[in-house]
Amino acid sequence: MKTHRWLLFTLGASLLGSIVWAQDTTLRDTVRALADREYPSLFELYRHFHAHPELSLNEEKTSARLAEELRRAGYEVTERVGGWGVVAVLKNGAGPTVLVRADMDALPVREQTGLPYASTVTARDSAGNEVGVMHACGHDIHMTSLVGTARALAQLRTHWAGTLILIGQPAEEAGGGAARMLADGLFTRFPRPDFCLALHDNAEMPAGQLGYTPGFSTANVDSVDITVRGLGGHGAYPHRTKDPVVLAAQIVLALQTIVSREIEAGDPAVVTVGSIQGGTKHNIIPDEVKLQVTVRSHTDTARQQVLAAIPRIVRGQALAAGLPEDRMPLVNIHQEYTPAVYNDPELAERVAGVFRTHFGETNVIRRLPRMGGEDFSEYGRTAERVPICMFNLGAVAPEVYAASQRTGQSLPGLHSPRFAPAPEPTLKTGIMATTLVVLELMGR
Repeated sequence: MKTHRWLLFTLGASLLGSIVWAQDTTLRDTVRALADREYPSLFELYRHFHAHPELSLNEEKTSARLAEELRRAGYEVTERVGGWGVVAVLKNGAGPTVLVRADMDALPVREQTGLPYASTVTARDSAGNEVGVMHACGHDIHMTSLVGTARALAQLRTHWAGTLILIGQPAEEAGGGAARMLADGLFTRFPRPDFCLALHDNAEMPAGQLGYTPGFSTANVDSVDITVRGLGGHGAYPHRTKDPVVLAAQIVLALQTIVSREIEAGDPAVVTVGSIQGGTKHNIIPDEVKLQVTVRSHTDTARQQVLAAIPRIVRGQALAAGLPEDRMPLVNIHQEYTPAVYNDPELAERVAGVFRTHFGETNVIRRLPRMGGEDFSEYGRTAERVPICMFNLGAVAPEVYAASQRTGQSLPGLHSPRFAPAPEPTLKTGIMATTLVVLELMGR
């Protein structure tokens, strides 16, 4: 009797599994067919975004085009949220609310890809300098994928229920774009999401692969400016001066002891001096030297520890150099910072499960946390603590990736003037992945 019951149970489970697998396969094929059908027009949209980039806080034309595309897809669109932010809403009965975000801004980089649709745009940066402008971080991929996802989900309304919110966010590269949209009522003027999703293209993974990272995914990003002051004079008579160049060099080295000797091992942090400026001539000791420092961390504890250590070490080095009190270095820790992205572990595993089902185990990579920054984190740090998840989208042409693996030659990274995603496999994978995750979260 027990054997018969077990046999019936096993057959039933097998049959149920076959039905679920068949449903999954049918849904995947349907979404793939939609992505294939929409791709020609989406490629033209991608070319447009790529060739017409705009810097952070200047995304006027980009946001207008994104809003136009989302309206055409059937969404109720609100523009100029938190600056040039775009919010598109599609209500489809009772159910969860899911937000999907794409960023819109480009970088002050002069493109060197040689693409027929390469950017030739120039603009004035915040300092008034004329710079080249390029989507060197793939935000054009992000926006085009969002539009493709919008079209697919609008055509698949019988498969999901709830409220879908798609947003185009300004000023990710400058930091603060997400905070501006939240301050302008993203979670109050519009339905508050139960989940927030985003993708980010990846210059280290072949197109067709997807990556995920439960927990900390990116880092807190802080900026610190240090003005090292001294008493200048002739380079031949340093004993009559207080040399800020030597003091600045000592400070640069001393700052490296924060991570190696003050932060607990296993709690990631980085202190990098990215700029050192001082002096005008070989034989002149200047009055001051300026340092620009980037600080990266994951936990709030490590962040506060590093930021507290910098002024202490800088002052200590200045005292050791014998500087008078009125010539102590000036340390400015910027108040605005980008918090670390913390992917809700349960949501991240759920997303990864969708990827494994539809793309196969070999195409899903669990990635280690990185020390880059992303203000997508802000959507998970409000009082509501909405679960968020940002996943990685491989963007390198598979044959280019394979050649790099074979030869050891480095691939152009994000923010490189030579970064050029492979549009077709990247966009189709991005649209399918996002659409299938939303259907998992909002499925009937």
